[in-house]
Amino acid sequence: MWSDLTRIFSFVALLHIVLYGCQGSAPSPSEHPDLVTITFTHGKVSGDPRPLEDLIAEFEAAHPTIRVRDEPLPPSTDQQHQLYAINLEGGSDNIDVLAMDVIWVPEFSRAGWIRPLDFEFTPAMQADFIPNALDAVTQDGLVWAVPWNVDAGLLYYRKDLLKKYSRPPPRTWDELIETAKIIMKGERDQRLHGFVWQGRQYEGLICDAMEFIWGNGGHVLKPDTGWADLTNVATVGAVSFMRDLIHHHKVSPEVVTTSDEEATRHIFGTGRAIFMRNWPYAWVLLERDGSSVQGKVGIVSLPTFGSNPHVSTLGGWHLGIAKNSHHPEEAWTFIEFLTSHHAQQVMALRAGIQASRTAVYQDPELNAAQPFLADIQPMLFSARPRPVTPFYPMVSQILQSEFSAVLANVRDPHVAMRSAERQINHALGKQQ
Repeated sequence: MWSDLTRIFSFVALLHIVLYGCQGSAPSPSEHPDLVTITFTHGKVSGDPRPLEDLIAEFEAAHPTIRVRDEPLPPSTDQQHQLYAINLEGGSDNIDVLAMDVIWVPEFSRAGWIRPLDFEFTPAMQADFIPNALDAVTQDGLVWAVPWNVDAGLLYYRKDLLKKYSRPPPRTWDELIETAKIIMKGERDQRLHGFVWQGRQYEGLICDAMEFIWGNGGHVLKPDTGWADLTNVATVGAVSFMRDLIHHHKVSPEVVTTSDEEATRHIFGTGRAIFMRNWPYAWVLLERDGSSVQGKVGIVSLPTFGSNPHVSTLGGWHLGIAKNSHHPEEAWTFIEFLTSHHAQQVMALRAGIQASRTAVYQDPELNAAQPFLADIQPMLFSARPRPVTPFYPMVSQILQSEFSAVLANVRDPHVAMRSAERQINHALGKQQ
């Protein structure tokens, strides 16, 4: 009970900070009449936060009349979304620049919470950004944000263990299961798991589930109508397979049902898993000095089913300007800096956060530090977005609940998908 109360009080305290600002954190206007303070809200940076902190300091040094109040939000994207919804719908003017998950732009633009950026973010500027990232910030013919970074799901594997057992990196899920079982049997280590991934009931579960569904030829929303279609054979089969990884094949431990990115990275990074699904950021942390798996990690595309194409979920974060910001010009200046080639190179080199600018991937220093980059670039550029709809949060919450029940083995996949389809279509019908 006390842990629940602690989370509630922490959430309320953070909400108060975002709503009312850190009143004592910046010089008063009377002392510095030309000084403008802008508030930058974003999720906690995965891994090392210092690169972003250093970039903010660099920006302030180059722009002495602008100060940035850095407001990190909880690491959970669901909590971040809730904070934004409460603040922005309530008309708060204490947010200037906000980092948005790739899936939020349609909702935020439709709700009138952010400003269109067509005038600032010109076609000439857009030309250097990854096309699928640009698609994600465009809604109703207008551009609402600037891509900050991109992500795509990847398969990490233990090079040393696959070499020991003369196994190639798996191309299909069947091959992954076979290899995992061979190595687990051969190592005779009860602490060694076959495959860890993000199965906790949160947005990360949707990212993982979409990769299984797409890889099996399924979908969530019909492309031609926008209505939910979850009872097709491919989608139900993919969700059944996720359950079977845990309860039938037993290559994934039950702990994946409570695991997020960092939990799975910790398991893999301490040498207790053969395969892991995660985002590119994990590479820098796994290869740092002192890592138990330094020099033992490889990266390839996620497996697929049969001869279907390999598919990754498009992740990433975009920077927008809040509709009620009193300092939109200064906010845009800051966004320009954070999305510049220089800033994206810093974040890629030091934090493993992949750039949204195509030219950054040609940087010799970056390619030397991250030799897998040439291999994953096509995955990043071809990653697919989660279902695009202004009502995505509602769709996600329904899917999270039903997927979780299946993974816990308390709900039949067919029943769960039929329930999710009915709930989503009912909710979408009410929104028309």
